[in-house]
Amino acid sequence: MVMHRTPTTVSDEEWMQRLSVGNLDGASVLFERYQVRLYNFFLRLGYERVASEDLTQNVFERLLKYRQSYRNETAFQSWIFQIARNVSADFHKKNRLKLSDFNGLDIITGSDESVLHQIQEVENIETLHQAMAKLPDDQREILVLTRFQNLKYSEVANILGCTESNAKVKAHRAIKQLRELYLKLENL
Repeated sequence: MVMHRTPTTVSDEEWMQRLSVGNLDGASVLFERYQVRLYNFFLRLGYERVASEDLTQNVFERLLKYRQSYRNETAFQSWIFQIARNVSADFHKKNRLKLSDFNGLDIITGSDESVLHQIQEVENIETLHQAMAKLPDDQREILVLTRFQNLKYSEVANILGCTESNAKVKAHRAIKQLRELYLKLENL
């Protein structure tokens, strides 16, 4: 008896391997799995929402274009975020980096006490967002990859082309810089 696996039990690497040899069904599965993560990656790098949508689409266009260059020994997640970094770098070269139009006040609802708490949280988020925007691109990128995309340091090292130890040091320095910027903004 032959057991067929459902799309959710097939790994990203298997879908990409199938895609690299011409089975285009993998593209829709990978798109569903990664579109939100990539969109959030671009947003957190500071791009506007429309630009983030366009950049996400560009990643998948490149995924299809370069699908035959994928090697199964590379973790798919690392490979796609490397493409995302390249798309971001190309966009940055062609355009000025545009900061997000984040407006956290859209989410406030509830009783007086909870509204005050929500306002404080929104202010904290906006301060964090402003501090992130002030970070150098490389520091913002490593924080987005490690803290928001929850990639392992080994995966980030692979994406950045450095050692795992170096990725940890870079992340630590970026957090330290972010903390300093945040505290400065909070005390204004």
